[in-house]
Amino acid sequence: MTAIRGSAAAVTGAASGIGRALALELAARGCDVALADRDEAGLQTVAAEINRTHSQKVTLHRVDVSEPQQIADFAQAATSAHPGLNIVVNNAGVALLGQFNEIDQAQMDWLMNINFWGVVHATRAFLPHLARQREAHIVNLSSIFGIIAPPGQTAYAAAKFAVRGFSESLRHELQMAASPVRLSVVHPGGVATNIVRNSRAGTGVADNARRAQSIERFDAIAKTTPAAAALRIIQGIENNRPRILIGNDARFMDLLQRFRPATYWAVLARRIAKTANAGKKEGA
Repeated sequence: MTAIRGSAAAVTGAASGIGRALALELAARGCDVALADRDEAGLQTVAAEINRTHSQKVTLHRVDVSEPQQIADFAQAATSAHPGLNIVVNNAGVALLGQFNEIDQAQMDWLMNINFWGVVHATRAFLPHLARQREAHIVNLSSIFGIIAPPGQTAYAAAKFAVRGFSESLRHELQMAASPVRLSVVHPGGVATNIVRNSRAGTGVADNARRAQSIERFDAIAKTTPAAAALRIIQGIENNRPRILIGNDARFMDLLQRFRPATYWAVLARRIAKTANAGKKEGA
C-alpha cells in the first residue's frame, strides 16, 4: 500500500472536478500537493481553500498537458519543491461532442494529446523519480468509456481505451521489474463535473440543441459527486487496487460488457434513456 499521510502528490486537472476534490481530500489526509492546471485562477481558489484549514505544502503549476515540454517542466518543478513526491494522478481531460463524421482530425488530435498523450508524457516524466522512492503510486484516469464505447464518443473512447491499455501493460512491466511503483487505472461512471458543459463541439455539429440535450442527459445520470470519486480513488491508492470503478453505473456497465461484449449497447441505450426520462420528471 501507499500511505497518504506524509506523502506528496502531483495532480493534473486540479482546478475543478475530480482533480479539485482529490487535492482537497489529499491535503486533508496529510499529503502535500503539487497542483497543475491551465486554469490559474481555479488553482488559486483550491489552494486558498486548502490553506484555510490545513497546513500541508501546496505548490501551483500552470500546465497544458497537451504540451510535452510543459509536462517535463512540471515534473522537474514539482519534484524539486516536493523531494519526497511519490504519488502522481493523471486526471486532466476534455470532451468532444459529435459523431466521427462530425469531428475533424485536428479536433481528434487535440483530444488525444490531452486525454492520452498527456497521461503518457506525465508518466514518463515522473517515473524515474517515483522509482527512487520507497513506495510510490501512479493513478491514471480512464473512464467507463475505456470499457464501453457509446456512439458519439469515438475520440473520447479511443483515448480512454488507450489509457487503459497503456496503464495495464505498464503495471505488468512494473510488477515484473519488482518496482516500488504501483499503478491504478480509474474508470469513473457519471460524476457530476463540468466536463460535458465545457466540451468542444465537432466542426460538423450545427445543432446547438444537441449540446443542451447532452448536458441535460449527463446531469440526469451523473449521480456520483467529485468528493465521493476522490474518496474512492484514495482508497484505491491505499489498498493498491489495479482497477478502480467509480459509481454503481460504472460497476453495472463493466459487468454488462463482460456478459455481452458485442451487444451491450442496445441494453445500455434503453437504460440511459429511461434514467434520463426519470430525471426529467423529477425536475418537472
